[in-house]
Amino acid sequence: MPFPPYPDGGQYPTSAAMSGGDDTEEAPLCRETDIPCTSGIGEESKEDRPNLQETEEGIVGTPQLEDDVGGDMIEEPKSGMEFNSFEELMDYYKQYAKKSGFGVMIRRTDKGDDGTVRYATLGCARGGKARNRTLNVARPRPTGKTECKAKVNALKVDGKFRLTTVNNLHNHGLSPNKSRFFRCNREVSDSVKRVLDINDMAGIRMNKSFGSLVVGAGGFENLPFLEKDCRNYIDKARHLRLGKGGAEALREYFCRMQYKNPGFFALIDLDDDGRLRNVFWADPRSRAAYQYFGDVVTFDTTYLTNRYGMPFAPFVGVNHHGQSILLGAGLISSEDTETFVWLFQTWLQCMDGIAPKAIITDQDRAMKNAIAIVFPESRHRLCLWHILKKVPEKLSSYASYKSGMKNALMKCVYDTQTVDEFEKCWDHFITSYKLHENAWLSSLYTEREYWVPAFLKDCFWAGMSTTQRSESMNAFFDGYVHAKTNLKEFVDQFDSALKKKVESENNADFHSFSVTIPCISRSPIEKRFQELYTNAKFREVQMQLTGIIDLDPELLKRDGAVKTYLIEDEVRVEEFSKSVTFSVDFSEENADAKCSCGLFQMRGILCRHILAGINGQMLPDMQVY
Repeated sequence: MPFPPYPDGGQYPTSAAMSGGDDTEEAPLCRETDIPCTSGIGEESKEDRPNLQETEEGIVGTPQLEDDVGGDMIEEPKSGMEFNSFEELMDYYKQYAKKSGFGVMIRRTDKGDDGTVRYATLGCARGGKARNRTLNVARPRPTGKTECKAKVNALKVDGKFRLTTVNNLHNHGLSPNKSRFFRCNREVSDSVKRVLDINDMAGIRMNKSFGSLVVGAGGFENLPFLEKDCRNYIDKARHLRLGKGGAEALREYFCRMQYKNPGFFALIDLDDDGRLRNVFWADPRSRAAYQYFGDVVTFDTTYLTNRYGMPFAPFVGVNHHGQSILLGAGLISSEDTETFVWLFQTWLQCMDGIAPKAIITDQDRAMKNAIAIVFPESRHRLCLWHILKKVPEKLSSYASYKSGMKNALMKCVYDTQTVDEFEKCWDHFITSYKLHENAWLSSLYTEREYWVPAFLKDCFWAGMSTTQRSESMNAFFDGYVHAKTNLKEFVDQFDSALKKKVESENNADFHSFSVTIPCISRSPIEKRFQELYTNAKFREVQMQLTGIIDLDPELLKRDGAVKTYLIEDEVRVEEFSKSVTFSVDFSEENADAKCSCGLFQMRGILCRHILAGINGQMLPDMQVY
């Protein structure tokens, strides 16, 4: 079943329900209760006392149930409802909140002389004001506080707790599907703790132990806790056992998966003697993810091959949080053009014939040839990191390497803003150091359109210039794959690792849904990006905003409604720091801005040069895409 780019459909709201005990303080003259699964004690004004009349002021929005999380619907709180005990009241309100999609906190409790609660205020965990608890004003911490007024007041009357004041309106979004992430709904039971303790003493790693709990519960969504809640109980890994008949077991595994879910795709390539040669598979989620995050794909086969002798071939994209996501995977017997053509064609078949707009690989010649055959319309980029890491090996033998040659090469790569600038800079570099006969540099120049940033600024790359996305995807198999892992075990462990990766993405979705990163300026542009972007991408926007402090735009010329600014900025690459001049064209007529750095075209992040050139102001008709 395909999944939408945003779990609840539509655009991410900038805030949502979340328990926020870390941001609350105990109210004066009130004591914290020992009721389990609550997120903290908050502050409440004197207006919340039951003997005063209250009005619902400042409320924005109406609570709306997005989905029923299972079971019977729970009646909405109303004044006059009674409960036999404070625990019963807490249980009811938490269940109601879980169904509705918000977190719960105890805002206030008053106890009598006998130590029992006689009055309590329970409310939405997003109530209260945000407090900036960091000295770095340019990087404020995310906050879940929206001053939400949703709450209930309960007074103990004749041995029962009666609701005296009820406010069910929230000023933020609600999501029942994310309720399990709220702190107030997470609890590790004593029985689970005993299992974790035993596994820890047996030397079972956390991912294995937690994975067994996930399987036993029938999925992550059925566990009342997250993996981080169990991290102190699980330590070491249990080595995988080497099995026999891997190829046949692998075929049976794929058949079972396809029987259980028709959306599961797998294809096995056999040689003329019927022996296993290559394998490719893609689960339904990977296929659905490609529909949303398949514009840019990285592909690399080096990590597991070098580390475990396992020729793993992953197709990797990046989601709206900047996280690596798997878009299909294979195991290959060789790395020649024929093998890559089979793998790419199989992947293309699996993805309904839709080729990626851009693909990033290393410099493997066979891979490049296969891409030209299978993806002729896709923009192919060679991994910049793989190229530049060879610089010491290829050039360090020259006497002038450390005295200027390396810096001159880096200037050609990073400091040139246009194709013409690069051509002139490269010619000067080759001539100055008499490198015309260097075969490696000649080959790089021949392929310059595949790796030099100045040639690639017209294409969206989702913030990627290297295949390290693929390598980071491979790296998460550490702890799942062993040097003696056979094919069947690898696919089993691959499935477990992928489920963990999916849970990480769900957690990131919840974080962007439930907390908002405050703006650090009064710029309407920043506010606009805060509304549109996930927290991870909005952080990148704020980094650009902080960078405009040292910039001093110089108006170069004006051609009708178009202004051209020159902006000098410091660019740092590894240990190098260079002063580079960028040009910004801004049209006052159609509010169109373009910078020679190409950050927005390549990554979707508005650069500090444009922000400085337009002075952080958004014209009425300015659009952000």
